[in-house]
Amino acid sequence: MSLVEIACDESGYEGEKLVGGVTDVFAHASVVLDEAAAAECVAELRRRIRSPATVYKANHLQRSKHRPVLLWLLGPEGPVLGNAQVLLVDKTYFLVARLTEHLVGLAPDDLYAAGRSTGGTAWEDFLAAGNYLLRVRDYPDVVPNFFQSLDKLEFEDATLTALRQSREYAEEVRAKLFELPRMIPPLDPLLPAIARAVEYWGHDEPVAVAHDRQTTLWPERIEQLRLGARLARLELVDSFIHSGIQVADFLAGVARKIASDQLKGEDDAELTALIRPYLDPRSVWGDPASWKRLTS
Repeated sequence: MSLVEIACDESGYEGEKLVGGVTDVFAHASVVLDEAAAAECVAELRRRIRSPATVYKANHLQRSKHRPVLLWLLGPEGPVLGNAQVLLVDKTYFLVARLTEHLVGLAPDDLYAAGRSTGGTAWEDFLAAGNYLLRVRDYPDVVPNFFQSLDKLEFEDATLTALRQSREYAEEVRAKLFELPRMIPPLDPLLPAIARAVEYWGHDEPVAVAHDRQTTLWPERIEQLRLGARLARLELVDSFIHSGIQVADFLAGVARKIASDQLKGEDDAELTALIRPYLDPRSVWGDPASWKRLTS
């Protein structure tokens, strides 16, 4: 049986911190270019951009003066189209989904939509308290703080009502977070993204992953990824020595910026049209309007 080899990198990753950080979108890219094709792609980007930087990153492509280079990379004349996938994660929606899944077993969409439309300090406090509740770190008073934040929300919703009645179960969920050392944290989007990339490319074949180094990819977590998946191996490699990972970095960074802008209602129609073929339909996204612009 043949082995599918993919290279992966991410953009917008802040571990389990899903709100109150630097980015509102997480993007994970995987590419199936062989090393020779990936190296040729990076060399061509260097030729076109002409920057003295040792390692090129996505921000080089996102400068206005290099827009033609970005259009080439994403477009039909570039080497990436048809050979890459990007999973997008709206971090706020991912957090709300994890909260409703773990505490009440309900879909997150109505609560997310109500909170997003209402906004304000109370919604931000709820998100921050929920983030602390499910993080695998020992914070004081996280359960009472979470339920206090629920009481301050000024809209009514069936999921919100169920959450307000889930305190006893929230205590149990919080305690279970510390039962399995080095488990895959429920709020970490990286591990599920890698699993999805393996599923996307694997079909009936095992997948070998070369991934940019991340301190959260402990051996125990990698082993958990292999359970029930087609992951043959996962190797952590510095991006500056792996051209495929550099290409994945370009794609992840560009996709994250485009998606984040769309989430804010800022539409770059030309770039959105170019990134569309790369987007995984199973991305974790809760805002229908921006998702429609991204995908249709």
